[in-house]
Amino acid sequence: MTAVGYDAGSKRMRIRFQQGHAYDFCNVPPSIHEGLMSAASKGSYYNRYIRDRYQC
Repeated sequence: MTAVGYDAGSKRMRIRFQQGHAYDFCNVPPSIHEGLMSAASKGSYYNRYIRDRYQC
């Protein structure tokens, strides 16, 4: 992933991947965003805790 944006007010997160696609995720708890940002492997964290969840 190349960029991560998060709006704590709306709990909306946008992730831009290396292929250029950006995806929005809704109702993402702050702890999930914080975990992603501090993860040693953002890809592994994404696959385990975010992928196929938090659809808008």
